[in-house]
Amino acid sequence: MSITFDFDEYYVELLNETLPTNHTYVVDPKTLPCEKQVLDPTAAVTLCLVLIVIFLLAIPGNLLVAWVIGTNKQALTPSDVYLFHLTIADGLLALTLPFWAVAEIHGWIFGDFMCKFLSLVIEANFYTSILFLACISIDRYLVIVRARESLRSRQRMHSWLLCAAVWALGWALALPALFNDALKPDPSQKITCSENFDIGRASLWRLATRGFRHIFGFLFPLSIMVICYSITITRLLHTRGFQKHRAMKVIISVVIAFLLCWTPYHITMVVDTLLRADLIPYDCAMRRSVSLALDITSRLGLVHSCINPVLYAFVGEKFRRKMALLFQRRARQERMLVSKFSRSTSQSSDGGAVL
Repeated sequence: MSITFDFDEYYVELLNETLPTNHTYVVDPKTLPCEKQVLDPTAAVTLCLVLIVIFLLAIPGNLLVAWVIGTNKQALTPSDVYLFHLTIADGLLALTLPFWAVAEIHGWIFGDFMCKFLSLVIEANFYTSILFLACISIDRYLVIVRARESLRSRQRMHSWLLCAAVWALGWALALPALFNDALKPDPSQKITCSENFDIGRASLWRLATRGFRHIFGFLFPLSIMVICYSITITRLLHTRGFQKHRAMKVIISVVIAFLLCWTPYHITMVVDTLLRADLIPYDCAMRRSVSLALDITSRLGLVHSCINPVLYAFVGEKFRRKMALLFQRRARQERMLVSKFSRSTSQSSDGGAVL
């Protein structure tokens, strides 16, 4: 049997009794803590299983895509190079998912260092993914709209240097993830890996980092993609051939998948930022709803790490053709090895019989 006592109501009554009769103490709702909505065990297990399924799909899928692109004997186009690096970024993100799956059940048990490092990996992938998609949209624009001017700019070395610049920029923009710490906000709650701005004003740091995330991780690359693909699709509508149309299907599908996975998270993050900046009226129920929506939409964004290989397999005719050729070549090599081994075995057995 437990006894609960509402200290907030007690202190309000006490202050109202001690204050003059013409004064009434009013509690500022912003100063009262909002209890974080804790997931029930069934929901936590469900989220854990979802993360494990994403991991099991993403690792072999991205390895397959990287193998098909990397073993291509023809010279890689810049779009292929960008897709290859996008696959690496998705694979790195997928490698972190088992840790977050365990955290759904037992809380964060891996310490501060792993909290910072894995948060850094996810943030870097968040930036590099959309930046590589922006690079692909620019390359498609150069190929279809500016074919003559793109001959020099589409050299292989330039694309690899641009990939190095994207990786450097993505990891630099992800550095605020180092503010993440393993925290236990309440003795009754599990340890969480979350933001802990302990330098200066936390609200200003949070506003600055989220501004970078919205601008460089979504709005600016998305604007590039919308402009490039709008001009490219307009040009394709005025052409008679359908070869270029087929070449665009995979790229457009990848972009749409990225938007479906990450747009809900960004919208929710904007609402959360406006709420913290007092631009939306403060309400404890809304605060809890937004926190829950952030948890759900962030998990939805993680689905992006395993969806690209599925798109390549079902949409990309060129990718399926290359994959089929690689499997056929691998099967021929295995048959040659088996026949060679059987011949050597038979020769050695014949020689043993003669001796």
